[in-house]
Amino acid sequence: MVENRTVAVVLFEGFELLDVFGPVELLSVLPDDFTIVMLGPTGEPVASHQGTRIVPDSACTATPAADVVLGPGGFGTRRLVTEEGFLTWLREYCAGAEVVASVCTGSALLAAAGLLEGHRATTNKRAYRWATGFGSDVDWQPVARWVEDGSRWTSSGVAAGMDMTAALIASLTSEEKAREACDFVELDVQADPGWDPFAARNGLIPGTGGHGLGDGS
Repeated sequence: MVENRTVAVVLFEGFELLDVFGPVELLSVLPDDFTIVMLGPTGEPVASHQGTRIVPDSACTATPAADVVLGPGGFGTRRLVTEEGFLTWLREYCAGAEVVASVCTGSALLAAAGLLEGHRATTNKRAYRWATGFGSDVDWQPVARWVEDGSRWTSSGVAAGMDMTAALIASLTSEEKAREACDFVELDVQADPGWDPFAARNGLIPGTGGHGLGDGS
């Protein structure tokens, strides 16, 4: 039984702040179960889309293997999905991970790296049409708060990452510890992965309206 899992969070310029620190807030409540490591392109500070700069613990290319790899979304994904060097590193780094997870449009990075082939997945509903253009054999789910498919966990937009993380904690540890983490941060977690009003609001369900702008993070 794994006593403590290393969770590597992959930072990049333009990442979405809550995609990272929503999950990290929950995971950090359980330090005996999870050790969090922030990875950056180099050891230099990495700027979020909101402008907050985070100092990574390690450069991506100089970090040990992790049990859980978490990729956030953000407007920085628009550039990274075409950067073969990053995608190759991500694919190789995730190869030995117990869980590979993403929040929001982080799933586009996983798909572009070939890490979602043969898996069900979801993503930010406002950016759904863009994000789902990556990967050749991904069963994209338009209505889902988050999707668990074996070792792959993907969530809808931004705040949905906290709901996914609560479910992930329960899966890797226990329901009691997941409740402990949520209670500590006073999060009324959405426990139903199929709860997704944002799919209809963004026109992803036949017969519904929605703006479907495709401009979410």
